[in-house]
Order: sequence, then C-alpha cells, then structure tokens
Amino acid sequence: SPLQYSRLSKQYGMDIYLKKEFLQYTGSVKERGVLYLLTSLPQDQQRKGVIVASDSNFSMAVAYHASELHIPVFVIMSTSTSPARVKMCREYGAMVISYGTTAKDSQTHARRLAQENGYLYLEEEDSAVYLSGLGTVGLEVYEQVPKLDAVIFPAGGHCGLLAGSAAALKHLNPLISVIGVESENFPVLQQSLKAGHPIEDQACSNHHFYGDVSALGFGSNSLQLTGKLVDKVVAVREEDILIAMLRLLEYERATVDAEGAIGLAALVAGKLPELKGKRVAIIICSGNLELHLLQQCIARALTLDSRVCRFSLVLSDCPGDISKLLEILAREEARVLDIKQERLFVTSELFTVEVICTLETRDKIHTAQLRNALLERYPTAAWIER
Repeated sequence: SPLQYSRLSKQYGMDIYLKKEFLQYTGSVKERGVLYLLTSLPQDQQRKGVIVASDSNFSMAVAYHASELHIPVFVIMSTSTSPARVKMCREYGAMVISYGTTAKDSQTHARRLAQENGYLYLEEEDSAVYLSGLGTVGLEVYEQVPKLDAVIFPAGGHCGLLAGSAAALKHLNPLISVIGVESENFPVLQQSLKAGHPIEDQACSNHHFYGDVSALGFGSNSLQLTGKLVDKVVAVREEDILIAMLRLLEYERATVDAEGAIGLAALVAGKLPELKGKRVAIIICSGNLELHLLQQCIARALTLDSRVCRFSLVLSDCPGDISKLLEILAREEARVLDIKQERLFVTSELFTVEVICTLETRDKIHTAQLRNALLERYPTAAWIER
C-alpha cells in the first residue's frame, strides 16, 4: 500500500507519513493476515471451505480472499447487521446466511455448521501465521521511509497489527519507537499489560463507530509481543478521534473510520510531544464507515473543532432587524446554515422575536471574531456552547 508524506506535517511540527492501508480492496489492513492465513491452510481444508460469523473487517477480508483463492466461504451474520454490509459481503463472493439476533447466536450456528460439514471455523486470533501477515505492514514501512524515528499503530481490543509489526520493526531497527493508540472508553490493552494477561473490559461494546477498536480479540501472543516490543501505549478521547477523521478527510481526502483515524488522534490530542521534529509514520488501517455514521461524525467533528456554532438573541419584531443581523454575518464572512424565529414562546417583552442561528466558520479564530462582533452589536446575545 502507498506511504505518502502528509500535508498535516506542518500543522503538528513533525514529518508525518501516512501508510494508507484503507486503500486495500476491502478497506482494511486485515487482508494481510487473512491472505497469509488462508494460503497456509492444507489443500484438503481449502477444498472443504471456511466459515466466519461476524460483520467485522476480518470477515470481509475472509469473504474476499477466500473467493479469490476459490475456497468455499460462508459468512453467518445476525439479523441486526446493516443491509449494506450483507450486500458487500455477498458481492465479495461469500455465501451469506442471516441467523440469530446477536453475534453469539451467529457464532454458535457457524460452529455447528463447521462441525457438521467439515468447514474450518475462523475467528480473529493471534496465531503466528495471522500475526506474520499483519506484520508485513512493519516491513513495508521500514522499506518506504528511510531514517524513521517512530511508527504509530491503532491498538485496543485487536492489537495483532501492533504486535506483528512491532516484531518486524524492532528486528530491523530496535531504535524505531513503536507506539500504540487506543480509546479512553476501551483501554483494554493498557489494562491487560498492567495485569499481565488478557482481560475483558466490561465497558467494551461493539459500537459501530469504534469497530475493532472496542472488540475483545487479542490473546497471549499479541499481549506478550506488545509488552516486550512496544515502547508506549496511549489513550485518546472520542473527540480527538472525530477531529482526526475530519483532518484526514480535509487534508488527505481520506474517508476513514475510528480505527483508521485513532493513530493521528494521538497527535491531535498532544499525547506524543516527544515526536516534535521527528520522522513519524502513522498506519491508517481502516476505512469502513457506514454512510449514516460518516454524516454524523463530520457534523459532530465540525462542532468540536469550533467551526459550527450557534447563538440566540431577542430582536424587536420590526421589518429590517433580521436583515441587519444578516448583514453583520455577511460582513464577518460567516456561512448561515440555519436560522429560526420563535414568536409564540418568547418570555421577554411583547412584539419581540427570538432568533436562533447556526453558522459555519473557518476556524476557532474566526469563530471568536464573529462572537465579539455580535456581542458588540447585541450585548444580550447568548452563545450556545457545544
């Protein structure tokens, strides 16, 4: 996959290189481990076929590469799986069966079918073969960027990419710093490293926004490699992930999900000040975000970045007062997204109207300038904080 110098470098004070794994055919780095896993199967098992039970990136990769290798592949998905995912998996060439209302129901059914028909039941684990396939990312990054100082990977519930790539990078150059990033909401890797064994975080959930970041799936091999070879694991807030997604979309035209953006989120949050002035590679590992979630994420990120703001004020209900307000907004070069007028439930004096206005601005400085201009003209204006 391509590894390219990023326009974000100047903004964060370091040379940033983005490893664009989201450009894989199924939009995920998981293809690397899956392809190595499938090609390593005995020929008789390849003839019988494989079966998986989830709507994860891992299952999508199995569906695609098994079909390409002419291995019969069956995917069991719960009835709550989004129609878009079901359709995509079928288009990759898998036989998709909807069963059960939960992931556990689908997994139980898949295991039963595997036992009855001789299919190999696959789930994302940390076998040496799978980790080796994922670790090829580390090999490529080392070859593509000379004199590299650090590489940032997503971590969390599935840290096979981090563990496998750390093994490759540290073997090639022990001085390269390997850093993992997980969500503050699901700090399962940090908790497991502290405990010395994989643990289950009761707060974990397979929320579609977080994807594999919040899933529970790493084993002792991944944990052992991470503890031995990874220099640092940091956690970031949901707000930082959303802003990182926005930065990648604006600066790189890269539409990625939470797992894909979480590495950059560590820089957005200022969690890695020691990397200033260094050469840093970030693994953008996944780009499978459902369209309805993408729309919500962009809208929320713009608000968090102080580029969508809202205020309310009370005006006399006279001709021309609204146009005067709009003239100020036009002069300040703010884009009006929405404007509402409330007359019936205004509690101030008679013949007044409450105006609620939603605006888009360039950045935080522009927002502050706009706020000052409005307060100067309308001292009672109320700025509605996010």
